[in-house]
Amino acid sequence: MKAWRDKRVFLTGHTGFKGAWLSIWLESLGAKVTGYALKPPTKPSLFGICRLDRRINSVIGDVRDGARLKRAMKAARPDIVIHMAAQALVRESYKTPADTYATNVIGTVNLLEAVRACPTVRAVVNVTTDKCYENKEHLLGYREGEPLGGYDPYSSSKACSELVTAAYRNSFFNPADYKKHGVALASARAGNVIGGGDWAADRLVPDLIRAGLRGEKARIRNPRAIRPWQHVLEPLSGYLLLAEQLYTYGVKYAQAWNFGPDAGDAKDVEWIVRRMFAAWPEAPGYVIDKGRHPHEAHYLKLNSDKARRELGWAPRWHIGGAIDRIISWTRAYAARKDMRLVCLEQIKDYTAI
Repeated sequence: MKAWRDKRVFLTGHTGFKGAWLSIWLESLGAKVTGYALKPPTKPSLFGICRLDRRINSVIGDVRDGARLKRAMKAARPDIVIHMAAQALVRESYKTPADTYATNVIGTVNLLEAVRACPTVRAVVNVTTDKCYENKEHLLGYREGEPLGGYDPYSSSKACSELVTAAYRNSFFNPADYKKHGVALASARAGNVIGGGDWAADRLVPDLIRAGLRGEKARIRNPRAIRPWQHVLEPLSGYLLLAEQLYTYGVKYAQAWNFGPDAGDAKDVEWIVRRMFAAWPEAPGYVIDKGRHPHEAHYLKLNSDKARRELGWAPRWHIGGAIDRIISWTRAYAARKDMRLVCLEQIKDYTAI
C-alpha cells in the first residue's frame, strides 16, 4: 500500500469506531489525513484513547452542515474522499428516524456537493452497509445488483444513500464524461463489523465487552439471528483497495462493491457469544434477554465474489481469529497499554498474511 504515502485523504466519521481504525491505518501508511466528524460518540472512544487528534487534522463538524463540510473539504484539498460518517445503529434509528435520514441521506448529498466544489478530488468511496438490500431472509448472499430496501429507518436510509450515490454518478460524475470531471465514485457495503475499541450502544460485541469488564453477565437478544461477522480490518482493507483502484484507474471501478466474510463466518448471535466467552473465560458469561425488541433481520449474508474476482480482495481472518484478536485487544486495554501501538500491531499482523 505504498500508493498512500503523501496522499491527501478526507475522511468523514473519523471519530467513530471504524473511522478511528482507518485513521490509524492511513496515518501509518504516510497519508495526510483530514477527518471531519462530530465529537466521539462514546466515552471511552478509540479516537480518544489513541489521541488521534494529535496525529491527523481533525475537524469537528456535522455532515448535515453542508456549508461547513464544503469549506473543510476545500481547505484539505484531498485527492481521495472516504465517506463513513453516519447514524449507524438500527435501534437508534427507531428512536430518531428524522435525524437518521438527515445524517445518512442529506449527509451523503452534502458530501457529494462538496466533492463537486473541490477540483482536487479524484476518487470517492461512500461506505454504506449490508443492510441496504431488500432483505428477503433467503440463504443466498446478496449481490451488488439486487434490489435495495430496508425495513427499519437505518437500513432504509442507507439504501437511500446508495441511490443518491448512483444518481450523482449518473448525473455529475458520469463515467462517459470522466475526462471532463475526473472523479471516480463508488460505494462499499460491508457486513457486521467487530473489533477492539467499539463502545457503541446496542451492539453485540461492545455489550459483551462492557459487561465482562464490569464483572457482570451480558444480556443478549435475538440469539438465533445470523449475521456476516467480520473483523474491522477486513472491510477497511477493501475500502483502501477500492480507493486505490479508483484513484489509479478511474471509472473502471466506479460501481457498488460488497466486502463481506466467507460464507462459513455467517454465524448466529449465540455462537458469537459462546465463542467470545470461550476465549475470555474470566468473564462472567451471559443470559438471554427475552423481552420485546424492535424488528431486526433474522438472516443476512453478503456475496463478495465480485470483489474477489475484479479487485483481488478476499478476507484474511476467519471469525474465530477475529474474536481472539478482540479479546487480546480488550486485555491490553484493561492492562492500560498504548492502544494505538496495539492497533498498529494488529494491522501489521493482518497485512502480513
